[in-house]
Amino acid sequence: MTVLSQVFEHIDQNKDAHIKSLSDAVAIPSVSAWVTHRGHSLKCAQFFSDRLQALGFSTELRSPPIQHKVEGQIVELPPVILARSANEDPSKKTLLIYGHIDVQPAEKSDGWNTEPFDLTERDGKLFGRGATDDKGPVLAWTNAIEAFQKVGNNPVNARFILEGMEESGSVGLEELLNDMKAKKDSFLQGIDYCVISDSYWLGDTRPCIAYGLRGAIYFLIEIECANQDLHSGCCGSLVHEAMSDLVWMLSQLTDVQGEILVPGIMEKVRALSKEEAATYQGIDFDIPKRRTEMGAPMFIHEKDPARTLQGIWRYPCLSIHGIEGAFSEKGFKTVIPGKAVGKFSIRTVPDMTSEDTQKKVLDYLNDLWKKRGSPNRAVFSSPDAGNWYYADPNSPNYMAARRAMQTVYNVAPNLIREGGSIPITLVLSECTGKDVCLLPIGCSNDGAHSQNEKINVDNYVMGAKVMAAYMQELSDIKP
Repeated sequence: MTVLSQVFEHIDQNKDAHIKSLSDAVAIPSVSAWVTHRGHSLKCAQFFSDRLQALGFSTELRSPPIQHKVEGQIVELPPVILARSANEDPSKKTLLIYGHIDVQPAEKSDGWNTEPFDLTERDGKLFGRGATDDKGPVLAWTNAIEAFQKVGNNPVNARFILEGMEESGSVGLEELLNDMKAKKDSFLQGIDYCVISDSYWLGDTRPCIAYGLRGAIYFLIEIECANQDLHSGCCGSLVHEAMSDLVWMLSQLTDVQGEILVPGIMEKVRALSKEEAATYQGIDFDIPKRRTEMGAPMFIHEKDPARTLQGIWRYPCLSIHGIEGAFSEKGFKTVIPGKAVGKFSIRTVPDMTSEDTQKKVLDYLNDLWKKRGSPNRAVFSSPDAGNWYYADPNSPNYMAARRAMQTVYNVAPNLIREGGSIPITLVLSECTGKDVCLLPIGCSNDGAHSQNEKINVDNYVMGAKVMAAYMQELSDIKP
């Protein structure tokens, strides 16, 4: 029996223990957006630090070198876990694994069928906030490393960067990494490969490896018509209502087919080559199944799977996320908001730049406001931006991941790009000088960020095997 076969056997035999570890992790409500409950973030960091120390890692809980302010108040940032094998072997390759241990907010009243912080197994699925995003994948890495230690030695030196603010924009992590790079911190030295497991398959049957991510730029439209909320019976028709202005402004951002109406927004988008167009033809993507899972009546490019995939991977999109200041509860409240704030974002792609995109959008908003002719006070801003990422799927790092998927699933993985963003990916690549392999283990229907988030038991177990096979493949790469 080969070492890898023994590793796989160990992972299978310890499935229940690994599920228990995930249950313990999910039970910690490490919601980074809940700034008044940072104690949970600290507890979660200690949980994962303890897990790594039990595997022989030396760990450090390092605070980001910035102050984090929320509504004018300085709020403590969760520490970043830096972990490395206590006795690194200089003859082995070194793999840097990034993950995050914070989660999105969740309440049973949001529409969950189970308690979100109580991992529940049903029909081969593990339901709980963080099960797939990203506590499950992080623990799968530790499960793979544990298995190697039980049957032999880990084929690579492993290092971890685990943060607690990814779901809130990775506040402080970029500054920490750049500070470490500037100081030539030994933790970032000698890294051969980088990997992130914080994305998903295209469907739920065939494994995937992602080689690209879209960026994300956020925008705010703030309109104020009064210094307080008003009664519509007393003040209706007296003022130019902020909400009416805002709804009109938001309606001018896209057309019914989802095309962005900002002039020149497509100018820097990389042209679709014949070679790239051909790669979309062999990808497994079941439009009716995916649409049914989402409960959507129709996709924009319903009859063209290739164009549908291009739409979520290689073209920009604009999405409106919400309105602050509006009455959103059930029932009626005859209020005129004194101030209304609209929130939207644009997902960017190669070769768009944040600076160019921000300028074009803000110029367009100012032109729209002049056209509207309202006397109200308006402010347009872009408070945050993260860049896109694109890698060579034929690099040694990616080829190792592809062979690992083939070994575990006995089928070549689909090569895909992700429509979402992991802003720290590009920073990791720049700080280490290496490409970053995006190695997902979860399915498209896992419901990350949504109610009833889950990871399939099979994906959790097989994912650890893929990670083990990937580390073995990396060790076999010749200089």
